[in-house]
Amino acid sequence: MDNIAKIHFLGAAGVVTGSKFLIETSEKNILIDCGLFQGVKELRQLNWQDLPIDVSEIDVVLLTHGHLDHVGYLPRLVKQGFKGEIKGTGPTLAIAEIILKDSAKIQEEEAQKANKENYSKHSPALAFYTIVEAEETIRRFVVDIEDEWIQLSEHISYRFQYNGHIIGATFIELNINEKRFVFSGDIGRQQDYLLNAPKQPEWADVLFLESTYGNKLHPKENVEEVLTQLILETLEKKGNLIIPSFAVERLQTLMFILWKLYQKNKIPNIPMVIDSPMGNNVLEVFQRFPKWHKLPMDEYNAMCHHFKIVQSFRETWETIDDHRSKIIIAGSGMVTGGRVLTYLQQLIDEPSTTVLLVGYQAEGTRGRQLLDGAHEVRFFGKYYPVKASVKSIESLSAHADQQEIVNWLGRIKNVPEQVFLIHGESPGLDALRVKLKVTYGWDSTLPKIDDVEEIMI
Repeated sequence: MDNIAKIHFLGAAGVVTGSKFLIETSEKNILIDCGLFQGVKELRQLNWQDLPIDVSEIDVVLLTHGHLDHVGYLPRLVKQGFKGEIKGTGPTLAIAEIILKDSAKIQEEEAQKANKENYSKHSPALAFYTIVEAEETIRRFVVDIEDEWIQLSEHISYRFQYNGHIIGATFIELNINEKRFVFSGDIGRQQDYLLNAPKQPEWADVLFLESTYGNKLHPKENVEEVLTQLILETLEKKGNLIIPSFAVERLQTLMFILWKLYQKNKIPNIPMVIDSPMGNNVLEVFQRFPKWHKLPMDEYNAMCHHFKIVQSFRETWETIDDHRSKIIIAGSGMVTGGRVLTYLQQLIDEPSTTVLLVGYQAEGTRGRQLLDGAHEVRFFGKYYPVKASVKSIESLSAHADQQEIVNWLGRIKNVPEQVFLIHGESPGLDALRVKLKVTYGWDSTLPKIDDVEEIMI
């Protein structure tokens, strides 16, 4: 084969979201992840642009995991002419199917609502992709086994390796002409309520490393104590504790912690509500893939029975109209869409309400606005005053922090020829660059969107 691989940084370069990395070789063109940009308007607008490559020339897509910022652009890729297979682990593709269908449904509903109530600048407002387009994409899914080398062509093979973070998540090792490319995906935590510790790469000639928390250490807070205190304060105020949550992993982790608190008699029998159609579907993925997590199935079943799991939008309104104090866990985690918007629209202007943010809040999202102390927030074209208390827990993050990233690299036996820091904002990228230089003596490159690098293979 020719001795050059071209790397196209199509997303998650200089920013956290929109993961897309094209490796162009004379044998195969491989796309690692195919995610949506989220956050500030300038980034979201990039989603509407066709990719600056010939999509029909991509042979295969390999997915590190099923989060929207890693899979959410797939239907647009198919629409632009991609005809190959989309490959990942069983749980990853199950999660991706749920997320794509849910995303398409939300987009169709929001476009209809915007057209009906005339609050969009676009006439007509259009869904980014439809349920039909999502289903067409899902038909291209092919499951691969974790920890097994798979031959893609004469000189190219790849392997998915367990990486914590969310169920099914992996890092990808790609051998091209005996040179190893390692794509970290999103690295999980060493200590996790539901998942095992990530595996670690042992060789990397070219390393693509996530930097989401490249400048931070997660605080050593006692999550159970914080939650217990907030719940008792909520009962005292006769209010509601609303937890916007990512449907994948975070929601299930919160359920597990709250259920354990009740079991230990740390909290009274306060009503606990799960309102996330996508989260409900993810619970079923945990049931289907028990070897991918460490929650025994008897505990899983007991936990699920303890919560009221909302099945319809009518039940959402019944929950709002129920004036008892309660805990509501609803999607989405950055308050960008989903059922949590309805709860906040109705309850964020009440001082008895507490909003608890439990994950990364990207720049430009409502979650970041709330975290930064916004006095008003816009829902469905109208502003609402924020009179609720806004709290946050950082230590539930599913992303490795700076030290955990450095530790994850600790088994690599060689000095990588190239290290590309991706999936981070400027402070995290630069801090991790310095940390890697001090710790390992490695130099790093900080690519930007649409950069192209040539690697000798």
